[in-house]
Amino acid sequence: MESKNYYEATRRVELVTQPLTEDLTVDVAIIGGGITGISAALHLAERGYSVAVLEAETIGWGASGRNGGQVLPGFGASQMKIKSLVGAADAKRLWDMSREAVDLLRAQIQRFGIPCDSETGYLHAAIKKRHLRELQETQHELAELGAPVGRILQGDELYARLASKKYIAALEDDISGHLHPLNYTLGLAKAAQAAGAKLFSGARVTKVEPGKTITISTANATVRASFLLAAGGAYLKDLMAPLAGYIMPVGTYIIATEQRADVRALIPRNEAVADLNFVLDYFRRSVDDRMLFGGRVSYSTLPPPSLPASMLARMQKVFPQLHDARVEYCWGGNVDITQNRAPHFGKLADNILFAQGFSGHGVALTGLAGKLVAEAIAGQAERFDVFTKIPHARFPGGRRLRVPALLLATTYFRLRDML
Repeated sequence: MESKNYYEATRRVELVTQPLTEDLTVDVAIIGGGITGISAALHLAERGYSVAVLEAETIGWGASGRNGGQVLPGFGASQMKIKSLVGAADAKRLWDMSREAVDLLRAQIQRFGIPCDSETGYLHAAIKKRHLRELQETQHELAELGAPVGRILQGDELYARLASKKYIAALEDDISGHLHPLNYTLGLAKAAQAAGAKLFSGARVTKVEPGKTITISTANATVRASFLLAAGGAYLKDLMAPLAGYIMPVGTYIIATEQRADVRALIPRNEAVADLNFVLDYFRRSVDDRMLFGGRVSYSTLPPPSLPASMLARMQKVFPQLHDARVEYCWGGNVDITQNRAPHFGKLADNILFAQGFSGHGVALTGLAGKLVAEAIAGQAERFDVFTKIPHARFPGGRRLRVPALLLATTYFRLRDML
């Protein structure tokens, strides 16, 4: 689904890029013009490196410019899961860096004056008693991490903050928030350009030849670089064979209603909201008084049938007050998930790095990922290397059976949500 994207319709940052028509030699080449690649380009250019970003479509075209806009610390995997993967000390380092990612995002917005409607405030919403126990466990985890611990809202106090009878409780979160992701990505890209990075659109990479000098081929030109960052995420596909199978592209979808003043009363403090289901609903108010409501998934990446109507019905189960709402925009895109839902960073060679698998937690973490890549290329890889300690496995089934295997594996979690 490429049309009727609310973010495209409300973009406020004009970015001019050029097609790649001539061969080029740079210090660092970056595949992918999302937040990871753009952030790396910005931090590298500010360190004095020559940088070329190669984007197959347009800057921000992928997940970075069409996601739910929810700014979160942490990871797609729980902190308890991260601790089981890397141990308590490194899990704490990873958490602290995820907090830094949120701070970095807000600092960059202020530093570069990016008009992306950034707001602070979040509610993690419980639908059933199991979810309430999970919220209590989250409070305990946050206290152990030394992070701010929000209150659990219930009853009338909850309804005053989130006017839906669907939820039995919600955990306040004053760290997280939301923004307009496309305007944020484009604003960061303009800052990278101003720092000296070269951004190329329509520059689909067709072949990568490793070596002391890496050769990156596109349809119209060749780029030679001393370092390469693969940051294509869900859209990298099988370009980099050693990475194939470690991430799965999963389609997720969002609708935007017409402008209506009554959405203000539904979330009066303008928090972003997500429930705790495995296939979750996530939603927020837009700056122009629309309800932006996301959910559903497609493991084939093909949009489900009758998507606008089914998404509208899903939203109206949360907010019956919107019984007469209309869908003005409906769009979707692919996120890159890993088997364990933890981010996947690493090196394919001393001069080829990758960062992928943000698993729905990428709005803030991708910006820090770019900064860590720049540090690693500059010879300060200690922080990047903490992420590389997270173990990962390929999805089972190979290219042909990967999706059916994932569908079978997730059936249990869908049933668990329903029950």
